[in-house]
Amino acid sequence: MRPQIFQLARFAVVGASNTAITLASYAALVMLGAPAVAASAVGFALGAANGYHWNRRWTFRSDRRGAVTCARYVTVQLAGLGLNALGVAVAVGPAAVPRLAGEVVILPFVTVTTFVLSRSWVFPPPVRHR
Repeated sequence: MRPQIFQLARFAVVGASNTAITLASYAALVMLGAPAVAASAVGFALGAANGYHWNRRWTFRSDRRGAVTCARYVTVQLAGLGLNALGVAVAVGPAAVPRLAGEVVILPFVTVTTFVLSRSWVFPPPVRHR
């Protein structure tokens, strides 16, 4: 259990940097007049690229690479992107949440979802034979 706690802590640090990149990009694009959902998608993609590098190397300490790992990572990020965009669309549309708050509200759910998928499917721990 202890290694998973450290892994979760590392994921939180990487997540904080992803969130900072996502929110800074989103805020800048919205200030430049970009629609909220488009700004969210670009910000999320920039945060995801940062996350791949640091989660593979540091959080999960994975040697996995290549086309399959990349395809799985992209699939998880696209699922996260879809969840993120849908959440922002609902938040700033029917829920009438301010744009930046809409992004802040949806990010924790997307983060947990992509962590679980990344840990179990993209960068799973090696199988140990007894």
